[in-house]
Amino acid sequence: MTEVQNYESDNLQVRHEKKIKTIKDLKSGLSSLKGYNDIWKERIENDKNLKDYLTKLLTESDINPELIESPSRELAKIKEPNFLYPVGEPVYIHIHTDADTKNIIYQAVEPRLIENRERLLNEVEKRIALSIDEPANFLSLQEKTDYLYNLLDLFIVEDKNSNITELKEETPNNKRGIISKITQRFNQTQEKIRVDPDTYERLKYEIYCEKIGSSILEPMIRDVQIEDIHCSGTGPVYISHKIYGTMETSIILRNVEELNSFVLKLSEIVQKPVSHRDPIQDATMPDGSRINIVFGEDVSKRGSNFTIRKFSVDHISVIQLIKWGTLSSMMAAYIWILLEEKMSLWICGETASGKTTTLSAITAFIPESYKIVSIEEVPEVYVPHKNWVREVVRETGNASSEEQGAVSMFQLLKAALRQRPNYIIVGEIRGQEGNIAFQAMQTGHPVIATFHAATISKLVQRITNYPINIPKTHIDNLNAAIFQSAVNDPETGRYKRRALTINEILGYEPMEQAYNFVEVFTWIPSSDTFEFRGLGTSYLMDSKIAVMRGLPENMVNKIYDELFQRAEILEYMILLDIVSYNEVVQNVVWIQRVGIELAYQRYRDMVVKKFGREIIREIKEKLGIEDAEE
Repeated sequence: MTEVQNYESDNLQVRHEKKIKTIKDLKSGLSSLKGYNDIWKERIENDKNLKDYLTKLLTESDINPELIESPSRELAKIKEPNFLYPVGEPVYIHIHTDADTKNIIYQAVEPRLIENRERLLNEVEKRIALSIDEPANFLSLQEKTDYLYNLLDLFIVEDKNSNITELKEETPNNKRGIISKITQRFNQTQEKIRVDPDTYERLKYEIYCEKIGSSILEPMIRDVQIEDIHCSGTGPVYISHKIYGTMETSIILRNVEELNSFVLKLSEIVQKPVSHRDPIQDATMPDGSRINIVFGEDVSKRGSNFTIRKFSVDHISVIQLIKWGTLSSMMAAYIWILLEEKMSLWICGETASGKTTTLSAITAFIPESYKIVSIEEVPEVYVPHKNWVREVVRETGNASSEEQGAVSMFQLLKAALRQRPNYIIVGEIRGQEGNIAFQAMQTGHPVIATFHAATISKLVQRITNYPINIPKTHIDNLNAAIFQSAVNDPETGRYKRRALTINEILGYEPMEQAYNFVEVFTWIPSSDTFEFRGLGTSYLMDSKIAVMRGLPENMVNKIYDELFQRAEILEYMILLDIVSYNEVVQNVVWIQRVGIELAYQRYRDMVVKKFGREIIREIKEKLGIEDAEE
């Protein structure tokens, strides 16, 4: 062997050893990430895009994210977050802090096509269009997805040695649309598009997003941690995150043409096309989210924009709200009694204060045998009852014109009065339907609703003036109102939702020209706790519910004893980890069947058995129950 050959052989060996060392170092680096476990190991091994992304972070930056399954609210305390979590394979979200600006960035990690993207997508979309003979009806999302992927397999071939630049343009002879002939036409290998396995997986994801999902917004639509998606014009899309508030995302619409093209695509997805003649549309996304679209610079100086209010798939239980501190267990127990006694209750607050979430959570307290009719512009409220009539406003043409076939909330509310419901739920009262809601309450149909008003005085102002126009002497038909708000958390610097007050509405005194109400619960900002001020002074407890139950004046205190028992039960449910919506509903139904006394004893025994008797005394002290015998 010559000296040159020896040198080349030695050099080859060195390069081989360096390559092995690099692979070992990389594997060691990935496994050293905080949160790395067998689940994440499998994800990384099976997802080339995820592996490439993490590899790039490890080799080219100091950003080594913590791997988690789902963000918890405890993470809000971290000032400079850096974690990555899945939102449905093959999509992951990396939330990290920009080193220069210190802004928190929402980075979508998804397998998008890079090379020849437009060329390949255009060709595939043409072939899909030619392959579909007639519209198909699908029973499920999975069935639709399987159909799409089977269609791709007709003209896509995985080939490790493929070169996408060899993609041939479709010939005129191929432009036939009979599905039965498509299989034959693409059965020959030379007529199929040959791509490597990685490109094939990326192509599947791209086509899914465009044909079934929500295009470039797919990661955000999948992420249950997002409340709102905002696009105010060209530039980055923003989101409202449940933990970190408003954040800039990695999704960027770079120019007016790109923005308008995407907005038009969005309007087609929701089947409400926008145009310069009809530039504003309100609609529902395929997943149930609510979207508002404004198209064109003539009505929006920064150009087209849209806002999406995310639909929550996982319903929040009242126990979860108590754990988050939105309500106290005493407040929830008080609401529980009101709803069992058919009291009318409105949840009031400003935009994004969590009104609808609270409304859906407390419907679990309505007796299971009740018939409920809900009326909404966009279906958001969830009711767990079997006897639930869910009605939604229909907009056809001019939504204010009945001649165009539109059905307004006002019409639906009038119709609901003839359906003999035990409860009417109105998603949001804004206009003249508020007048019908008060008529419903006057005729014995209790109403639960959300309403935009920050305080009791603002509530009275709005309902007694145009367009609701309720006579001042009629306001006591509304029994109580919860006022909820997003408040600043000094510990994290971010917002949290709190029920600021619960007010009982007594009525209007014409002689004094004053409205009377009782503030039964108040949030104390300094301690982030709730004060119960209604002990012995609650008008609804003393003068309404006691009378309805036939209790004499000297036995009214029994209602307050029951209130404390219900609050204790809710605290016991927290300790026993009964938190999910369905679990809470099942337990509340059981409690209503067996009665408060028996249920109280059962839960108490379970808690004592699991945690000891000392925990009972702690709960009673927390609730302010003086008779702490334990």
